[in-house]
Amino acid sequence: MALHFQSLAELEALCTHLYIGTDLTQRIEAEKALLELIDSPECLSKCQLLLEQGTTSYAQLLAATCLSKLVSRASPLPVEQRVDIRNYILHYVASQPKLAPFVIQTLIQVIAKITKLGWFEVQKDQFVFRELIGDVKTFLQGTVEHCVIGVMILSELTQEMNLVDYSRSSAKHRKIATSFRDSSLKDILVLACSLLKEVLANPLHLQDEDQQALVMQVLKLVLNCLNFDFIGSPADESTDDLCTVQIPSAWRTILLEPETLDLFFNLYHSLPPLLSQLALSCLVQFASTRRSLFSSPERAKYLGNLIKGVRRILENPQGLSDPGNYHEFCRFLARLKTNYQLGELVMVKDYPEVIRLIANFTITSLQHWEFAPNSVHYLLTLWQRMVASVPFVKSTEPHLLDTYAPEITKAFITSRLESVAVVVRDDLDDPLDDTATVFQQLEQLCTVSRCEYEKTCSLLVQLFDQNAQNYQKLLHSAPAITVDKAIQEGRLAWLVYLVGTVVGGRLTYTSTDEHDAMDGELSCRVFQLISLMETGLPQSSNEKIELAILWFLDQFRKTYVGDHLQRTSKKVLAGGRQSEMVSSLDVYARMSEVLGITDDNHVLETFMTKIVTNLKYWGRSEPVISRTLQFLNDLSVGYILLKKLVKIDAVKFMLKNHTSEHFPFLGISDSHSLSDFRYRTTFYTALTRLLTVDLGEDEDEFENFMLPLTVSFETVLQIFNNNFKQEDTKRMLIGLARDLRGIALALNTKTSYTMLFDWMYPLYLPVLQKAVELWYSEPACTTPILKLLAELVQNRSQRLNFDASSPNGILLFREASKMICTYGSRILALGSLSKDKLYPMKLKGITICYSALKSALCGNYVSFGVFKLYGDDHFDNVLQASVKMLLSVSHRDLLQYRKLSQSYYPLLECLAQDHMSFISSLEPPVLLYVLTSISEGLTTLDPVVSSSCCSSLDCIVTYLFKHIAKESKKSLRSREAAQAGQRLLHFMQQNPDVLQQLL
Repeated sequence: MALHFQSLAELEALCTHLYIGTDLTQRIEAEKALLELIDSPECLSKCQLLLEQGTTSYAQLLAATCLSKLVSRASPLPVEQRVDIRNYILHYVASQPKLAPFVIQTLIQVIAKITKLGWFEVQKDQFVFRELIGDVKTFLQGTVEHCVIGVMILSELTQEMNLVDYSRSSAKHRKIATSFRDSSLKDILVLACSLLKEVLANPLHLQDEDQQALVMQVLKLVLNCLNFDFIGSPADESTDDLCTVQIPSAWRTILLEPETLDLFFNLYHSLPPLLSQLALSCLVQFASTRRSLFSSPERAKYLGNLIKGVRRILENPQGLSDPGNYHEFCRFLARLKTNYQLGELVMVKDYPEVIRLIANFTITSLQHWEFAPNSVHYLLTLWQRMVASVPFVKSTEPHLLDTYAPEITKAFITSRLESVAVVVRDDLDDPLDDTATVFQQLEQLCTVSRCEYEKTCSLLVQLFDQNAQNYQKLLHSAPAITVDKAIQEGRLAWLVYLVGTVVGGRLTYTSTDEHDAMDGELSCRVFQLISLMETGLPQSSNEKIELAILWFLDQFRKTYVGDHLQRTSKKVLAGGRQSEMVSSLDVYARMSEVLGITDDNHVLETFMTKIVTNLKYWGRSEPVISRTLQFLNDLSVGYILLKKLVKIDAVKFMLKNHTSEHFPFLGISDSHSLSDFRYRTTFYTALTRLLTVDLGEDEDEFENFMLPLTVSFETVLQIFNNNFKQEDTKRMLIGLARDLRGIALALNTKTSYTMLFDWMYPLYLPVLQKAVELWYSEPACTTPILKLLAELVQNRSQRLNFDASSPNGILLFREASKMICTYGSRILALGSLSKDKLYPMKLKGITICYSALKSALCGNYVSFGVFKLYGDDHFDNVLQASVKMLLSVSHRDLLQYRKLSQSYYPLLECLAQDHMSFISSLEPPVLLYVLTSISEGLTTLDPVVSSSCCSSLDCIVTYLFKHIAKESKKSLRSREAAQAGQRLLHFMQQNPDVLQQLL
């Protein structure tokens, strides 16, 4: 494709390739041509040609896109030219209001960018780009279409002022945003509210599309005003729970007028759903107004107006049948409790009626579980926070939560059980499969469920007994009806989840001994169900119930098992003696009678038996294995628990029999997915923690534990010695690498780590090196091996501080150097890769190599001067390999892939701190690449990257300063260091802009 465009036809051909073409090559060429067009001196004239004579909307879009990029460049156009562009676009959109919406939107963005970037520019003692509001008022006096464009301009400008451009100075952005906030934003809000009042005052013709578009744009404008970052601390978009709108004090009078809130409540009731949900979104922001804006009486009055509006919506709930309205209203209710205390809410005149209406609304919402399930989160947030606030309410007014919270809990429980039959019979998506949502809702429910806990407990006991009996009948009937059995299993899964939830709620709510006894009553039933399920293995099993049981066990562990119980479990016995047995907890009273479980030692035995059973029989179920191993991992943290666990027979069995014969998930056959091998790391981490409790310096015990791995390595060695390459060998090595990484993760003392190193070196580390040589292009193999290397060189808890006579530190670094160099040379030989393969096949490995090298360089267990002194090139080789890998990565990729940037920049910081002589010896193009990467890293949002860049820059400037200061004191001893400093100084003199740009 030609990159020089003379005619309109050529430009329109470019539009076709760029926006609607399907040929990827042509599109890439078109993007290059677009960049050349923007840099061309004829850009403006070509844009004008496209706007005035273009035959398609895409031609106009291309012109708008070019103008947008042109005015956003770091080196701005002259003021007069920008004024001309702005005025031309204003005239253009005014004369052609029926342009395609995406064209108008892009052109308006150009106006907004010009206005923002030139906000402080003065011409003839006037701010030339601040007349926009006056220009917009001209639009508002025209047709409805012109009004829409005028409002869109203000809305886009407000949004642009709020948008941080991280390629520019954040301080300048804040200065512009603050000036805009103080000088214009209030006027824009007042103007928008006046337009909305006019809309309500006149008969609404909402069948008219232009009228609808106008109302929508005005509501979006108000929302943009309320979403403005008033104080320079943007809200975290990943959470909607703790958002406070920092309304300026100058707006106080607007919010104190009851007409302001009434306006948006009236709009909600008057507009169709597409528009009314925007009115509710505005009310969500009004409800989130910072408390300090009002005095106490004013806040009470403002809250009263909000509550009055809530009551009106709930008494006329027709609009809530729309999912958008329903979702925004749920957010609105949650924000009320986020920003107002329960003590303030109960003082509102309408509180008793409103809390009744909200409770009924919540119950109805829970019963219709299939309608807008993502919105239930906000309702549960409201009730969770209300119930959690009960102990802190000082008001004498009744909060009525003891009446309504049990009803909410009951509605949740019964609705979930009733949903199972519908899901099974209609073959719908099972809510239980969305574990993230289920866990989130259960964690919110746990607080609500502990309010009037007796009611919740009796309901759960009744439902559990009823469903467990029905399930037993189905199991004993021959043959069991599949659908009925699936329904019963689904209900039992929900009940187990719910029991785990209410037991876990003990930590979030004030509990009594009676409550602990109730927890014991409920827990008995789950432990009995565990026994029932295990008797049917492997023929009869259900994944959903197993996952629910693991949730329950984890909640029980957090609540009733662990070091924190020792302080609360003392009880005076006859004769005045104190018992420190955990069995004194009331939770174990009923469990002791029914199951013989008297204390947490017995519970731990049950836990470990369940873990071993799952690992034996559920090897094909990734979710069960994953959750079981996570539970094992959580159990293996904490010294007191570990001391108890190692006495259990099931633990002793695992330590002596960790092979695929006993635990099928450790197998290497093709039936096991390579991605599931990652669970082996978790397994061996937990197992090694258990091993090290009583290991001490017993090398024989360690050798016995490592025996299955020794056998596997010997098998691989034999195959390699016969020059035989097998798929099974590769899978075996992947498993071994993951196993060893798990073991290394758990070894935090010098003694235990040395045992592992002596076991691996010199026999088995070369095997891993050989694997990298053979399968360098297969990330499934290289990634676990490189991750193992990164873990081995990590000097956590000073475990690598070997004895003074030991060469292990240097030997380990040499092996790391060999592996990184081998991988680097092989991976660079792959050449260019497609975008979808770039990260998995190349960048991921480079990321891990950089992490490993950084850990090795900063570990403080190797004196790197020794390598040069004795002519060993391993240190130089690994540094050169890291540079070659770096040069194969573009600056864009370096910052685009977060893990890569978070490993490269700390490595660079380490090199700048301790190895400046290496950096200064780099060739000028390489040094320029490194300094440019620092310059770009300084502007990122990632604190790891930006702080490493600052530290690196500090080291480089300090090194230069010291060199200049010492230049006059040259001596023979420091000649080499002086030469290195001179090279860096010479580079800076040749490229004076580099340092200036950095600073």
